[in-house]
Amino acid sequence: MRVAVFTEPHRGASYDDQLRFARLAEDGGFEGFLRADHYQAMGDEEALPGPTDAWLTLAALARETSRIRLGTLVTSATFRPPGPLAVMVAQVDQMSGGRVELGIGAGWYAREHISYGIPFPGTSERFDRLAEQLEVITGLWDTPSGKTFSYTGDHYQLADCPALPKPVQTPGPPVIVGGRGPKRTPELAARHADEFNVPFTSVEQTAEAYERVREASDRVDRTGTGRRPLVLSAGIVVAIGRTDAEARRRAAPLHVKSALPPEDPVVGSPEQLIDRIGEFAAIGTERVHLRLIDLADLDHLELIAAEVLPRLDGPR
Repeated sequence: MRVAVFTEPHRGASYDDQLRFARLAEDGGFEGFLRADHYQAMGDEEALPGPTDAWLTLAALARETSRIRLGTLVTSATFRPPGPLAVMVAQVDQMSGGRVELGIGAGWYAREHISYGIPFPGTSERFDRLAEQLEVITGLWDTPSGKTFSYTGDHYQLADCPALPKPVQTPGPPVIVGGRGPKRTPELAARHADEFNVPFTSVEQTAEAYERVREASDRVDRTGTGRRPLVLSAGIVVAIGRTDAEARRRAAPLHVKSALPPEDPVVGSPEQLIDRIGEFAAIGTERVHLRLIDLADLDHLELIAAEVLPRLDGPR
């Protein structure tokens, strides 16, 4: 089982907080450090010192870490045009020596768009834009050096783009598409992604989502795209401790009112987290993203590294 940590700096974390956490995750043997791409907290908390931009942060982490993979779960397609985003991700991939992953979604949190003056179209248009962004980004990365890339869509048009810079990884950084949507999300993942992620829900609901993306994959011809075989991954909200009281303390933020949809956290002992990961493995999960709520709680990360990772089979 491949194990990454997932963090939410919009809850309140500076760049230095994230650097400290990422370095400790790297030292602890985690495969990846992925972060949310949000500009505002989901509840009413003050969330000081304020937001940090995901790709600015990952660029800096690329130069201050050496092994751990870095990425987003997930970049909102409403935040950045696909051409500049492809440049950003390719550059960070170069800066990291080929350790970057692009998680990308349609965007959903209306409040942060209103707060920061970002256009927020309806659901159908956001998914249409996401589909075009995936075509543009992967098309730019796939274009051979010396050639140009053009694209004409309903929302984005590119003419004779030099399709530079090129990322280190070929055909490009792994693309992660995820969500609980029953129709367009599995289809987009099957067509364009290297990883399909189901975020923070039950094993049963995750298995149902996997079946939908398998069915979509059967309908889609990926031949000649150069995309990797589709990895199935799951997100797990984690609040574990050496005692029940410690686990409950870490779970307290989960009870605060939030815009997030219902989740299925693991609250308890390291053994309970190991069991949950085993249940996900049994339905075909190849990678898990452990969502740790408090970036200042380094002991939580060290506990997982010491008591959970050594008891999982396979590379981490």
